[in-house]
Amino acid sequence: MGATGINGGARVASPTRTEGEERMRKRSVVIAGHRTSVSLENVFWSGLKSIADDRGMSVNRLVESIDSARATNLSSAIRVFVLQSYKHEAVLAGE
Repeated sequence: MGATGINGGARVASPTRTEGEERMRKRSVVIAGHRTSVSLENVFWSGLKSIADDRGMSVNRLVESIDSARATNLSSAIRVFVLQSYKHEAVLAGE
């Protein structure tokens, strides 16, 4: 993002990002009683925390549930989970 793209001959600016949104941050989480580190961009940590809050659960508990259903590495599984959650929310808001 941040670059411009071509859409039917018209230049369309990509959405702008907030300062620090793309920075990677490594945090420790506890899964099944074991501490592990996960590296995610700040925007995904923020989204994950928001989803956990909305569900009335801790980030660790939410990460445990993502971990139990994943088929790829944990960081990727979390990113996909956050994206799908927001996409689902957007669909519901459009109804």
